[in-house]
Amino acid sequence: MSRLSGKVVVITGAANGMGETHARLFVQEGAKVVLTDIDVEKGEKLAKELGENALFIKHDVTDKDDWQVVVEKTEVAFGSITGLVNNAGIVGPNDIPLEKLKDEDFENVISVNLYSVFKGMQAVVKSMKKAKEGSIVNVSSTSGLVGSVNVTAYVTTKFAVTGITKVAALEFADYNIRVNSVHPGGVKTNIEVFDAVKKATPMGRIADPEEVSYIILYLISNESTFSTGAEFVIDGGFTAQ
Repeated sequence: MSRLSGKVVVITGAANGMGETHARLFVQEGAKVVLTDIDVEKGEKLAKELGENALFIKHDVTDKDDWQVVVEKTEVAFGSITGLVNNAGIVGPNDIPLEKLKDEDFENVISVNLYSVFKGMQAVVKSMKKAKEGSIVNVSSTSGLVGSVNVTAYVTTKFAVTGITKVAALEFADYNIRVNSVHPGGVKTNIEVFDAVKKATPMGRIADPEEVSYIILYLISNESTFSTGAEFVIDGGFTAQ
């Protein structure tokens, strides 16, 4: 398979969960993949398993200097970056109403879920300009389209990711760099999904990680060269209600 032949893709939060699934599929489809994460043990193990077309880099996505290291090491190993999947994220405190949410908890979620997207796009755009192409996929959520109670920080960041995606799409269009957001509903990963999400989904289940990966694969590939600034929803009909 070669839907991503010639692509050099950075995936954050790639040591496990959805990020791991994306990395496996992308290597299978011919990309050279840089996996970044703070989980060194799992990240190095996965990169070794995936072979010569995979590289792991320890990476704090909230740190601007770390982002620069990722870009530099990627270019040395594989050449200019043509794809970025801003996958890393946290849910943060659950079941805490807005009026009781602590400042530090709110700011931590903002840092991981939003600042990392901002810093990541800033970091890779120069490399993508050199490549004369690029596709950035920012992982948002159905919580970036509809509100939910008692998850203030998470919902705030996911709506913001939707917005920053549109700004970047407009600003980068002249450079043949596309920017889109994906919005999964419940997904079978290491992040807990409440039974209520499954019951509220018209298709009666939550997604397999691969179902999200294939949408992202499409967006990173040349099959989606006229798609930018858009939201791609993978939620079994949840937001159609």
